[in-house]
Amino acid sequence: MPSLDYYRRILPVYWGRGNSPLSFWHEQPTVNEPAFAADSVQYYMTFADKAKYAGPMDADGIPLLDYRGSIGRQYNPIAIAQFGLASFNAGHHTAALKCADWLVAELKPNMKGIPVWMHEFDWDYFKTLRAPWYSGLAQGQGISLLLRAARASGAARYQAAAERAAIALFTPIAQGGVLAVDREGDWWIEEYVVDPPTHILNGFLWALWGVRDLLKMDCVAAKRVQIEDLWNRSLATLEKNLARFDCGYWSLYDLAPLPHANVASPFYHRLHIVQLDVMYRITDRVVFKTWHDRWTAHLRSPLKRARAWVAKAMFKLMHY
Repeated sequence: MPSLDYYRRILPVYWGRGNSPLSFWHEQPTVNEPAFAADSVQYYMTFADKAKYAGPMDADGIPLLDYRGSIGRQYNPIAIAQFGLASFNAGHHTAALKCADWLVAELKPNMKGIPVWMHEFDWDYFKTLRAPWYSGLAQGQGISLLLRAARASGAARYQAAAERAAIALFTPIAQGGVLAVDREGDWWIEEYVVDPPTHILNGFLWALWGVRDLLKMDCVAAKRVQIEDLWNRSLATLEKNLARFDCGYWSLYDLAPLPHANVASPFYHRLHIVQLDVMYRITDRVVFKTWHDRWTAHLRSPLKRARAWVAKAMFKLMHY
């Protein structure tokens, strides 16, 4: 069963009462149209509410998230990357570059020598993540911010850090990276590194945008081969496995091996739809439009929305 602190964090979100520390994440997912223009430094989603984040911040203007309880205020590399990307979208380049500078400074080798961004607090999930832990989502979105900082500023240190951060994406988990290769040879970038891997869909998709951003840049030839291989194998994995994330009336958050399917919350279902829209635009693969349209139809059904809300609330009470 999850801890009492866990329920204190999630109940305001699912019951709509109070200001939860999770509210930073749960804005309306929206495609950012200017991002698809040639030479744009904008990110693929607007992150409009994130650009308005009012704090807490540290003395350098880096976001802190207040998880309250035993966790308290913490740096979260994913939140810092998203705030930086939101700031670029909003034209706040100074704020974005401060976040990029934090990422450069905090990219450090893990116990197996792979450069990662660490989370310095425990987190309740399928299995509790014990500090310090790292994330494929953090690596992917950190890369996306660093490459935009490189283009906006011309400073080489940002691209150099992005290329170092990419190593974790194509390094297997057993060797200190975030890549899970399953029994069928499918490649998954894992948002949370747990055993067995749970294949969180939104984290995989967001991380892949960082891979795509790397392919748009000039980088070391040997590393580019690895990045292209990761991109192609990951697209094949998604094309093969997206159907597993459909429960018949809604999308699933992950594929954790539990008695009850982890139905996505309304926020994450909407996020999946937007992410699939972006994936279709940047790949032209029909599979992404097919599932975008199917999950949009699920969302438009009041009966399916109600069924999904109840299923998610019950899952949260029983699992994570």
